[in-house]
Amino acid sequence: MKFKELKLNRNILKALAEAGYEQPTPIQEQSIPSVLEGRDLLGCAQTGTGKTCAFSVPIIQRLDEDAGRGIRALILTPTRELALQIYENVCQYARYMPVTAAVIFGGVSQVPQVEAIERGADILIATPGRLWDLMGQKIVKLNKVETFVLDEADRMLDMGFFPDVKRIVKQLPAKRQTLLFSATIPAEIADLADSMLKNPVKISVTPSARPVEKIEQQVYFVEKAEKRTLLPEIIRKANVHQTLVFTRTKHGADRVARDLNRAGILTRSIHGDKSQNQRQRALSDFKECKIAVLVATDIAARGIDISELPLVINFDLPNIPETYVHRIGRTGRAGQEGTAISFCDKSERPYLADIEKLTGIRIPVVGEIPHDESKDKEKLDRQRRASKASNRRRDTTSENASAEAVAEEAEREKQAKRKARTARAAATAKKPRREKTQEHKQEKRQEQQAKSAAPRASRSSRGSGRRRDPYARFEKNEPRFDAHTPSRAYALSDEATERIRKKVEAALAARTARLEDGAKNAENKAKKGAKNAHGGRNNRASRAKRAPEAPVKSEAKPVAPRRRHRRRTPNKPQQK
Repeated sequence: MKFKELKLNRNILKALAEAGYEQPTPIQEQSIPSVLEGRDLLGCAQTGTGKTCAFSVPIIQRLDEDAGRGIRALILTPTRELALQIYENVCQYARYMPVTAAVIFGGVSQVPQVEAIERGADILIATPGRLWDLMGQKIVKLNKVETFVLDEADRMLDMGFFPDVKRIVKQLPAKRQTLLFSATIPAEIADLADSMLKNPVKISVTPSARPVEKIEQQVYFVEKAEKRTLLPEIIRKANVHQTLVFTRTKHGADRVARDLNRAGILTRSIHGDKSQNQRQRALSDFKECKIAVLVATDIAARGIDISELPLVINFDLPNIPETYVHRIGRTGRAGQEGTAISFCDKSERPYLADIEKLTGIRIPVVGEIPHDESKDKEKLDRQRRASKASNRRRDTTSENASAEAVAEEAEREKQAKRKARTARAAATAKKPRREKTQEHKQEKRQEQQAKSAAPRASRSSRGSGRRRDPYARFEKNEPRFDAHTPSRAYALSDEATERIRKKVEAALAARTARLEDGAKNAENKAKKGAKNAHGGRNNRASRAKRAPEAPVKSEAKPVAPRRRHRRRTPNKPQQK
């Protein structure tokens, strides 16, 4: 069948011919006549089967009859990329028609979008969030909508847009044409279709949304850490001009892009954290083959429409099986051949089982690691045994290392003692050292007893500084006299020890004597001071009794009385 047989306007046929459209796809062949008749439609077809052309071409032809009356057709899409893609296609199909279109989406300024709406648009392509926002501002009015298209309904459900969609649908005229397209028809989509559609035409191009048969599917069972190494090898081996790589997270997309760029493969990434300008620039460069690889998340994948994309790689398997259908639908579009390769680690095995259950296809396994659970179990057992053996070796090694560390620490302490005390720190017998320690403690007790016998005043005059070791000054100087003998450089002889003890005792005795002398002198001074004070008072009294008897000189000048200085106090305010 040719497009000419679908009773389309010649201007539309001209635009389709310029775009390279010759024969309609199955979804286009079945949908265009029903839409031209004004029927509601429920279309089930995977991405890349030509759904955009299937609903936009008949809408353009119907609006041609009375264009320029405001927004008469609304196309609702889940993502910005898909909205832009549909807008470009609509403008291409309506090139020679008096029908105008506008697109609105979030993430960018609304000013140019509002200006486009005010200039007049027959067809409005929008995402739910921005549309609802402009409706709240009274900028967009949907009271003249004749045809409503809900595209990628299953994706709307996955992204949580159903509440916004339902609110928007309530604002639409009850008398309208509704077209609903989805790659899969789960229960929620079926319920929504029952509430929105009236006696719809049901079209299912691929039952159960099975992938196009011309897409060659492969899966590699690899470890998670091996994915980053395997990816550039597969891309180089494929030797294609364009490769689309899917990741599950935004961070993963950026990391994969960095790895590929380091490997010499020009790559960019697109995801929700990228600005709209960055996403459009990356997508444009990918379409123009300025970059070889584009890494994307699922949210950004819906707007990627490349007619001859040869290779799609699932770096991470999606946890929703329908998402897998959308991903690989980027390749093999419009009857073209393509390849879809997936990486699957152990944690993703359940995802793979769900995908195979949905598609009804057993994806062939390639690579060096076969899908054999017994071998995986055997490998796991070997790893466990190796891990246990490694732990035992590690424990033994750690014990030996601990023993060595203790020995080294002890040796370092010994060396430090040798340097600090020169003659006392050595590998001598323990018994003499214990005896010295006991003597040291005994001498300390004697010193403290002597201090307690001294007056508290003299004790306080010595200050509160840290007490010095009585052995320090003697031990510090003692080795100087005995250092000429090698053995005495490391240990004190009995003679030297006795000499030091005597010196310490003599020093302590001298100190005690000085303290006692100081206490006696202080007591004598106190007694003498008290006596002088008593005698001074008696002398003053006697002088006072003899004073009247002394002759007074007449020429002596009178002494002026001493002025008393009173403390100034602030003047009190006078009471009125």
